[in-house]
Amino acid sequence: IPWGKHSVEDYDLQRAKVVLDEDHYGLEDVKQRILEFIAVGKLRGAVQGKILCFVGPPGVGKTSIGKSIARSLNREFFRFSVGGLTDVAEIKGHRRTYVGAMPGKVVQALKRVQTENPLLLIDEIDKLGRGHQGDPASALLELLDPEQNNAFLDHYMDVPVDLSRVLFVCTANVTDTIPGPLLDRMEVIRLSGYLADEKRAIAQKYLAPQAKETAGLEGAAVSLQDDAVDALVRNYCRESGVRNLKKHIEKIFRKAALKIVETGVAVEAPSPTPPPTTSAAAPEVDTADTPAPALEASTAPVATAAAVPASAKLPSKMVIPDSYSLNITAGLLKDYVGPPVFESDRLYENTPAGVVMGLAWTSLGGSALYVESVVEATMAGGNGEGEQRSGRLHTTGQLGDVMKESATLAYTYVRSLLNRKHPGNQFFHNNIIHLHVPEGATPKDGPSAGVTMTTALLSLALNRPVRNDVAMTGELTLTGRVLKIGGLKEKTIAARRAGVKRILFPKANMADWDELPANVKEGIEGHPIEWYDQIPALVGLEEPAN
Repeated sequence: IPWGKHSVEDYDLQRAKVVLDEDHYGLEDVKQRILEFIAVGKLRGAVQGKILCFVGPPGVGKTSIGKSIARSLNREFFRFSVGGLTDVAEIKGHRRTYVGAMPGKVVQALKRVQTENPLLLIDEIDKLGRGHQGDPASALLELLDPEQNNAFLDHYMDVPVDLSRVLFVCTANVTDTIPGPLLDRMEVIRLSGYLADEKRAIAQKYLAPQAKETAGLEGAAVSLQDDAVDALVRNYCRESGVRNLKKHIEKIFRKAALKIVETGVAVEAPSPTPPPTTSAAAPEVDTADTPAPALEASTAPVATAAAVPASAKLPSKMVIPDSYSLNITAGLLKDYVGPPVFESDRLYENTPAGVVMGLAWTSLGGSALYVESVVEATMAGGNGEGEQRSGRLHTTGQLGDVMKESATLAYTYVRSLLNRKHPGNQFFHNNIIHLHVPEGATPKDGPSAGVTMTTALLSLALNRPVRNDVAMTGELTLTGRVLKIGGLKEKTIAARRAGVKRILFPKANMADWDELPANVKEGIEGHPIEWYDQIPALVGLEEPAN
């Protein structure tokens, strides 16, 4: 164990900026936090350990940014995953009385890196298991507490180990499954998805050169054009991260390599000629080796194997002539990666009455979510003896309990709204309404579709379509108050991808809207909503003045 040994840290802010920008595009929040960390260390002359937690969808660079941070700080790097971990001994170590006892992962990491101040990346901390050997999440409480980890006691070591100078970086997709006391000990930095222009820059600056080198096309005039990258992002890879985009780019360059080899364009590289052996070297070996016969006998099989020429075992490297060039454009993508997965950005080009676009947040990022409503049947009249007609609502689309309650609340509120503003409109008394949220195979839940469902029902009752370029999100109360929601940045990115020009969001989220980067809000008109009465005029459902 490296008692008292630590690597000398680099407090050069300019070098740290260069290193972080070399490896990752964007991620300004993370980079700013690391620069703050370095600046504090520069002022104090020493850096204490910290516990950071990066939360975001898959493929946005949470794990890889950990390596860049270690490189920028000149710290050793060690990564271990706790996804599915059920045994406390993996964290705290076994007691030495057991057969096959081992220290915990943290002590093993210190032994490997041989410094007291490494960067330890704890991957998938939101997927911790819980078994009969104990609760690993509770064992992490001591490890990730700055007040306690200066004397972390591993069962195998049985002596306190100082972890106060270790920089812990954790990664997670969601925070819902992380226990509250554990989450409270970490500084959470959220990474949202990439925009289309960010994906294009990442593809051209990082992914395409790496894939080209991996496919053996380094130095060849094979290029992926900008329009092809745009088509990949728009029609094949719409998820928040860039992992799927990387797979598609690698597939394109592999197909290009296959085409080059099949057409016979590549030629064998000239093999370097071995240097000629001098005549003086041979007698030197013969005279110096006295026990030569015994050595020859003992290595006879090896000599036989070595007699096979090396060229027969390893294929020689191929070279692509400079005269050959291949430009992969958007029109050729179908030959390389198949037909487009997504044909259109929107389910409806012109939304009919009763259909409204909402915005949803998932662990994979934001997505546009339509709410549809239609008249299923018209009620027959009463029997004249006091029997009242009463419409009803039923829902489909794999809605969770909270979302079903939102639909019931929206139905009740829109009936009261019509009674207040349009007393003569008996639409909901006379009709049975069916409300559906498409992509029925995908489970959906959460309260933030309240205003969307209400607007869909109001549009159906007034028989007026809403504007095509509007999307909305917000939780609705029974009195019409619009409450705060989460994931506004991811939802805004999804809205921009779907061509939305106007977003309606709760007024309580105004601080989140102000924090959004300018490139995310570009071309989008944001409207903070406090009461539902503000929405009809913004979506084209307001009744004429007369």
